[in-house]
Amino acid sequence: MVDDSELKSALRQYWGYESFRPLQERAVKSLLAGRDVAVVMPTGGGKSLCYQLPAVVSGRTAVVISPLIALMQDQVAQLAQVGISAALVNSTLDAATQSQIIWAAIAGRYRLLYLSPERLSRADTVTWLRKVPLAFFAIDEAHCISEWGHEFRPEYRQLRLLKENFPGVAVAAFTASATRRVRHDILDQLRLSEPDKYIASFHRPNLRYLVRECDQATQETLLVEALYSYRDANAIVYSPTIRRVGQTVELLRRNGIAAVAYHGQMEADERRRNQELWMADETPVLVGTIAFGLGINKGNVRSVIHLSLPKSLEQYYQEAGRAGRDGEPADCALLWRKADVGLLSHFINQMEDPEEARRSWQRLREMRNFAESRVCRPLQICHHFGETPKWAACNNCDACKSAPEWMLLPEQEKRRKRRKGVADEVPVLRTPLPVAPAIREGPHPELMRYLREWRRRVALERGFPPYIVMNDATLTEICRRLPRSLSELFLVPGIGERKAERYGRDLLDAVDKFR
Repeated sequence: MVDDSELKSALRQYWGYESFRPLQERAVKSLLAGRDVAVVMPTGGGKSLCYQLPAVVSGRTAVVISPLIALMQDQVAQLAQVGISAALVNSTLDAATQSQIIWAAIAGRYRLLYLSPERLSRADTVTWLRKVPLAFFAIDEAHCISEWGHEFRPEYRQLRLLKENFPGVAVAAFTASATRRVRHDILDQLRLSEPDKYIASFHRPNLRYLVRECDQATQETLLVEALYSYRDANAIVYSPTIRRVGQTVELLRRNGIAAVAYHGQMEADERRRNQELWMADETPVLVGTIAFGLGINKGNVRSVIHLSLPKSLEQYYQEAGRAGRDGEPADCALLWRKADVGLLSHFINQMEDPEEARRSWQRLREMRNFAESRVCRPLQICHHFGETPKWAACNNCDACKSAPEWMLLPEQEKRRKRRKGVADEVPVLRTPLPVAPAIREGPHPELMRYLREWRRRVALERGFPPYIVMNDATLTEICRRLPRSLSELFLVPGIGERKAERYGRDLLDAVDKFR
């Protein structure tokens, strides 16, 4: 059995952290003890470490089941950055490469091996996996297995065969957005044997939830004002239709805001190029449909703005939760219109399965109640997921009277016009006011900008997104501490041994020049 000192040593060596986040250590120890595990942690809560660390210290191979190729590729790249052997097997690889990886896996050369649920359901995959020295199976986005989950995927149902095909191998289910009903369904579908359950709080204190019902003109005004206030910061704008995606991108470009589009009907190359521009911090704003986002692991998103009601509160929580993954302050704005309810109702009325329609009506009622209520937003979210906080108000959402200046501008404009006797109408666009940006630059903004530019260049040279090089939280700590040596740099959270070796001299030189 691995002792505490070995776990802390690996945590420090590979990830650069001195201590675990809540529940992480207990989940790690359960997997090392060979127990089935169910983990519910919010986006950015550190779920991936719960299966990556026990895989590393066990000396065997953890198989990670993930729904998206892009997500698997990102995790493999991140693990390589910190010196952990990992690979993926999927259709993007030619037959010869797949064969090499399979034989290397059988030889026990990988600590983590990533597969899709479709790949795992193939008989030939089961055959060669039985020859791999398995530690456990980790199922990411586990809510996809439940019909009550907001992203149900039929191929996930095949994962119930894991216990039958690999008896004695532990299975761990991970999700960020499962209600109590979905959690029970996950355990039932996967046939987990008396699993250890770890459910973190659904409250993310760094996120500020902002909800406003508006007409189209007001919505456009608020969107432009919001993005001006977050200038130079990364944002996601969710649009309800492909047509609205294009219109929104044009609106933003006319107002001097760099933005790219993302939706399912674009050419694959253009869609990939736009995502890469945004991921590489080349273009700050991405406007997309709900086709964008699953598996996106970009830490420095400072705002997520919805231009319509999502289908469910779980969907909203997951999409809004793509903001502030680095733990820094971020805003989640829902700018909705009454017409959204009619559109969602129309789609539900087209459903042929009565049970599916019943579930969808219930989700829509819950989503509308959230949007129309004046009760603390995080409190509503926690109650929805079965959590009862000890606090009654977060004091950091619109319902708790905490709203940014941009959100109040149309009302201020209305009041001004009423005083002057002008007709009550809201302009589509207006001259932006100097609003303080939401992004926190740290104590030395010039150094932070320099480090971000350094990170962008390194990422371009190596061909992967900047957050894989280093996240904003780590750069902020470097600005705060101003390390003078590799030993001081090694004390910065997020700087493990491999990153200190690989980037240490560049970072120290940057700090020296700044000093």
